[in-house]
Amino acid sequence: MSGNPSFTNLNVWQRAKDLAVYIYKVTDKGGLSKDYSLKDQLRRASVSIASNIAEGDERGTNKDGLGSSIWREVLQRRLELRP
Repeated sequence: MSGNPSFTNLNVWQRAKDLAVYIYKVTDKGGLSKDYSLKDQLRRASVSIASNIAEGDERGTNKDGLGSSIWREVLQRRLELRP
């Protein structure tokens, strides 16, 4: 990474990581723990959010930077809507 702050300092990445941890906890209990396909899909999707933010940040090109900043904004707004 060039002199930019790490993606781990981004609020949206931190919240995406927290969401993934939450999804893992929720899918360990109740009916979701027995529905292996749904559990796996939810877990992979939740980890994908933080991974995509990190990947976009690591590429560091202007094109990727613009795309990742748009996605950061979208994800930030979605996380704000979460109850």
